[in-house]
Amino acid sequence: MVAVNSHMLGFLKKVAEYTQEAVSAAKYLAQGLGVTFDHMKRRPVTVQYPYEKLIPSERYRGRIHYEFDKCIACEVCVRVCPINLPVVDWVMNKETKKKELRNYSIDFGACIFCGNCVEYCPTNCLSMTEEYELSAFDRHSLNYDNVALGRLPTSVTSDPSVKPLRELAYLPKGVMDPHELPANKKRTGSLPIDIVKKLQKEKVDENNNQTDMDSKNLNSSD
Repeated sequence: MVAVNSHMLGFLKKVAEYTQEAVSAAKYLAQGLGVTFDHMKRRPVTVQYPYEKLIPSERYRGRIHYEFDKCIACEVCVRVCPINLPVVDWVMNKETKKKELRNYSIDFGACIFCGNCVEYCPTNCLSMTEEYELSAFDRHSLNYDNVALGRLPTSVTSDPSVKPLRELAYLPKGVMDPHELPANKKRTGSLPIDIVKKLQKEKVDENNNQTDMDSKNLNSSD
């Protein structure tokens, strides 16, 4: 009798586990179909490149910008790079006993644009830009030296010959075609700089409220 009960309990446990897995699978399947059906009701958007270009995200990791004057040749970017890509050419000055930078280069033909060099640079001489047009006929031309890296990045919004279009992530709710969006229409969400300003304003207001409360408590104690 005990053996039969244990066998029955084991069977019921397996049935419960199978039912739970089936429900989870159905749930994930419904979520995937929901995304598919959501895209089915959207109209296709054709960007007439190069006359129209999408505005990259604020944190888009494009071509790396390099400032020669800030570099101290510490080679931190080389150590944190997964493929040891940046080439830092420097010599030791025997008089000052400091490194003197001669040349700095990055081969964008091999770069994976992970952003580690920018993140760990102690002097902030490296930064990611929104420039993504790096195609070339010769792969050797993708090896940018400090002069090419120091060139100011191009911007889609500042190019008068290009019509900038917002990505779907920037469009307001209910708008699926960037061509229909008026130029003065506010984008969805907030820019990082706007969020920082909002947090700073909230902090100032909190400090002012705290000061007012301290002054009231001081007056009431008197």
